[in-house]
Amino acid sequence: MTRAVIYARYSTDNQRDASIDDQVHICRKRIDAEGWQLTETYADHGISGASTLRPSYQRMLMDARAGKYDVLIAEAMDRLSRDQEDIAGLFKQLTFAGVRLITLSEGDISELHVGLKGTMNALFLKDLAAKTRRGLEGRVRKGKSGGGNAYGYNVVKKLDGNGDLVRGDRTINQEEAAVVRRIFHEFASGRSPRAIAHDLNDEGITGPRTGTWGPSTIHGNWRRGTGILNNDLYIGRLTWNRQRFIKDPHTGKRQARMNPESEWVIEDVPDLRIIEDDIWHRVKERQQGTRRRVVAENQGIRSERARRPKYLLSGLLQCGVCGGGYSKISQQHYGCSTARNKGTCDNLLSIRRDVIEETVLAGLKDQLMQPDAYKEFVTEFHEEMNRLAASEDYDRDRLARDIEKVDRDLSRLIDAIKSGVPGEAVKDEIMTLNDRKIELKAKLDDVPAPKPRLHPNLADVYRHKVENLIEALNAPDTVSEAAELIRSLIEAVRLTPKDGKLSIELYGELTALLSLGMDPKNKHPRGYTSGVQVTMVAGTGFVQDPTLRSQV
Repeated sequence: MTRAVIYARYSTDNQRDASIDDQVHICRKRIDAEGWQLTETYADHGISGASTLRPSYQRMLMDARAGKYDVLIAEAMDRLSRDQEDIAGLFKQLTFAGVRLITLSEGDISELHVGLKGTMNALFLKDLAAKTRRGLEGRVRKGKSGGGNAYGYNVVKKLDGNGDLVRGDRTINQEEAAVVRRIFHEFASGRSPRAIAHDLNDEGITGPRTGTWGPSTIHGNWRRGTGILNNDLYIGRLTWNRQRFIKDPHTGKRQARMNPESEWVIEDVPDLRIIEDDIWHRVKERQQGTRRRVVAENQGIRSERARRPKYLLSGLLQCGVCGGGYSKISQQHYGCSTARNKGTCDNLLSIRRDVIEETVLAGLKDQLMQPDAYKEFVTEFHEEMNRLAASEDYDRDRLARDIEKVDRDLSRLIDAIKSGVPGEAVKDEIMTLNDRKIELKAKLDDVPAPKPRLHPNLADVYRHKVENLIEALNAPDTVSEAAELIRSLIEAVRLTPKDGKLSIELYGELTALLSLGMDPKNKHPRGYTSGVQVTMVAGTGFVQDPTLRSQV
């Protein structure tokens, strides 16, 4: 007896599981009419026909190759696939396995059906995609969501006058918004996404999607606008159509492609603002500075693909004899790469990584204890404290004024109701004002309490910070931020043999800090420029590498 199987599928929101039962029922009637034996039913629920990565579809192909059935029955060809290439591939595989393909709509499928119907299905998909995009664009231009939801917001579910679901509305989730503000402030102050994610997970704060936080969830991809720090919805700007997705014909998976900026749809949605402009700009400045340094240190590699330096001085060490790089030649030692790899340099001295790092940081610590360094710190500290205090005072006063205005508007509406205005007529306005008041109070609570303009124990604070400098720079929760800041001040560290020891010459802005107190004519660190050098000698920790003797 001829062995027959059925394949059924549905994908759109307008269809349901009952659609599978309907397809199976009418296919079974055809099998019974032919007198065949039904041996298996394959069904994929809620999966698009544009992809062959469907569990039951793949199992159906495997069974065909194994010779488990003779006839495949489906309601129509588009149940099997809507992709022109996929339907042709399916037909070839079934023909090779000796399986007849029959659909209730087209009958016994031949090469002619594959060509014509495959083309029609491909055009249907293209037209459906265009209509969907037009609908989404119209929704976005009204300030509504174009699909999905971002962390910090709730989807608003309500019905219109006809009882239909209104789609695309969102409101701020105050609890999640507080987490977003915390992430922005901590990143702007110098913390890394990894450290922020660890703290959020340790505190049990639920993250988006998976529920846990990872560094990529925070930093994302700045080009594509992904990640917490790149979502401009947080500053009240909705950006849509930044990218499109194209199916890879080899893997069947979707690949993202950036659209030209001229095709982006951008709408202002001030009611969804969570982050103020000043903190947003501080985050963008830090991101841009990091990208510039990473690209420069990795010789043009795109910043998101470049690897972070593993050690504090990685990539900054230079040989003072040949100008080549100093790189790791063992687990703990740096040595001249040219001497090791080419044998054209006679600098045979190597140095332990911990020794050179401690030498540089110890020099920084010693020079920061000079009176001129402390004087500069006090000046800068007071300026920054005054700036922050003034900014916070302004924010606090502005939010307080906004809350007072909302209270006046609420009082006006209540007086109107007392005067005879129907409450139903002003209900929506009252609810909007109440939501606005809750939002303003949440922002006011986030503004720190007023700070003293002058710190009473500033000298003790400074001394404690400097004395514990190396310990602080190596603390697990600050080491990555500290390394990033120190590296941003150093242009190069040149190692030159002198009298059997390595002289360490620092170049870059860090030399200004190390030079404080050395020259009374130059007390302001900004007076130094790149190229000024500070020389220190590593008295211990350097060795002459015996493996290089035969090469030089």
